[in-house]
Amino acid sequence: MDLGERSGTAAGESLPSGEEIAEAMLGEGRDSARSEGRTGLLVPMIVGAAMLIHTLDATVIANALPSMARAMRLNPVTLDLAITSYLVSTAVFLPISAWVADRLGAKAVLRMAILAFGASSLLCGFAQTLAELVGARILQGMAGAMMVPVGRLVILRSVPKSQLVQAMAYFTMPALLGPVLGPPVGGFIVTYWTWPWIFFINVPMALLGVLLVTLFVPDIHADVKERLDLRGFILTGCGLAGLVYGFSNLGHDTLPPEVVAAMLIGGALCMLLYVPHARRTPHAIMDLSLLRLPSFAATIFGGLFSRFSIGAIPFLMALLLQLGFGYSAFIAGLLTLAGAIGALTMKAVAPPILRRFGFRTVLVVNSLLVAALSACNGFLRPGMPVWLIVALLLSGGFFRSLQFTALNTFGYADVSSRQLSQASSMSTMFQQLAQSIGVALAAIVIQYTLSWNQDHALGAADLMPAFLVIGTLSLGGLFFFVPLDPRAGAEISGRR
Repeated sequence: MDLGERSGTAAGESLPSGEEIAEAMLGEGRDSARSEGRTGLLVPMIVGAAMLIHTLDATVIANALPSMARAMRLNPVTLDLAITSYLVSTAVFLPISAWVADRLGAKAVLRMAILAFGASSLLCGFAQTLAELVGARILQGMAGAMMVPVGRLVILRSVPKSQLVQAMAYFTMPALLGPVLGPPVGGFIVTYWTWPWIFFINVPMALLGVLLVTLFVPDIHADVKERLDLRGFILTGCGLAGLVYGFSNLGHDTLPPEVVAAMLIGGALCMLLYVPHARRTPHAIMDLSLLRLPSFAATIFGGLFSRFSIGAIPFLMALLLQLGFGYSAFIAGLLTLAGAIGALTMKAVAPPILRRFGFRTVLVVNSLLVAALSACNGFLRPGMPVWLIVALLLSGGFFRSLQFTALNTFGYADVSSRQLSQASSMSTMFQQLAQSIGVALAAIVIQYTLSWNQDHALGAADLMPAFLVIGTLSLGGLFFFVPLDPRAGAEISGRR
C-alpha cells in the first residue's frame, strides 16, 4: 500500500528539521520566545482540566446507576445504555474533530466543545426518561469527541518542543485521574445528594473552562480548505461505533452474542474498507501515512497494549475492593485515590527521567513495571495490611502515568506541523478503542473464571486471572518499543 504521496515523510523526502517543526508548532508568524512566556505550562493545565471533565464524567456515572434506575423505575442493567451511548457517540465523532479544528480554528472548537459539554450535562441532570437521558449522553459524547483531540492539538501547536514533555505530563494526568476519582465522587454524590448532581457539577466547571480558554489559549488556525471526506467519515464512524459498542458488550448479557459478533465484524469490515478508500482519496479524514513514521506507529500499536490497563485496572479494582473485600463504594473509591497521588507525583519527575534515559529505555523498562504491578493486584486478599494496598495502587498510578506521558509525547516527535491535527485525532481514536478492549477482556476473563469455578458470588480470588491477563497483555507493547532507535525523540526528551 503506497500512501506516501499524501505524506510529508514519504520516500524521497526528508523530515523537516527540529527547528522547523518547533517553529510550526508555535504557529505561522508567532514569535517563539513571546509564546513561551505567554503560555508556558498554563495552556496544558487548562486543556488538561477540560480533559478531566471528560474522563471524570465517563466514570462517575457507574456508581450512580442504581439510584438513577430507582428514580426512573428501570432495571439498572438497562441503564447501561447511558454509558455505551456516550462511548459510541464519542467514537463516531472523533474522526471529524481534526477537520473541524482546521476549518474553524482549534481555540473556537475547543471553546464550543466545552460549552456544549456543560449544556448537555444540564440536559442529563433534568432527564426524566431513558430516551431523554440517552439523547443527552449522545450530545455529551459529541462534545467530548471534540474536546480531547482538539485540546491536544492546541498544546502541540502552542507549546515549544523544549516544554513538550512537561506539557504532556499535565495533559495526560486527567486521563488517569478521571477513572480514579470517578468512583469516590460518584459514591459521595449519590450517598449525600441526588444523582442529577453528577451531571450538574460539570456546568460551573465548563463555564470556568470557557472563560480560561478565551483568556489564555492562543488562537490557532490552519489554512485548510479541503471538503469533508464524507465517505471516510461514514466508514470510520460506523467502524469505530461497531468496535467500541461490540467490545463494551463482551462479557455481558445485555445483547445476544450474535448481535455483538455482528457489531464487531461489521465494525472491523468498515475499518478495512477505509484502507483502500484512504489510498485513493487525497484528503482522507484519517491519514494512514502517519503509520509510516516509526515513532508514531510504535505509540499507536505498542500503546494499544499498554493502554489496556487504563480502562481495565480501575474496573477490576472497584470489583476487588467492593465485592472481594466488602468495602463500600465510597471507601473503595477513597483507597483508589492513591493511584491519583502517584500520577500527580509523576508530573514532576517525568522530564528528568526521560532526559536521563530516553524514550526507548523508558517505554521498554516501564512496560515491564506496568505489567508486573497490574498482575500483582490479583494477589491482594482480604485481611492484608491497608498500607500494602495503598503502596501498590500508588506505584501503579505513578508508572502508568509515566508510560502514557512518554507515549503521548514521543508519538509526535516526527510528525510534521500539517499532520498534527490528523495525528491527534488518530491517537485519541486508538486510546478509546484500547480502553474498551481492556474492560471487555477483563469482563470476559471474570465470566469464564466464575463458570470454571462454578461460583455464584464474585470473590477476590476470582479476579486474579483477569489481573494476570491484563498484565501479560501489557507486555505486547515490547514488540514495538524494543526495535526503536535508542536516540529516537532525543530532541523532545533533551537527551544527548
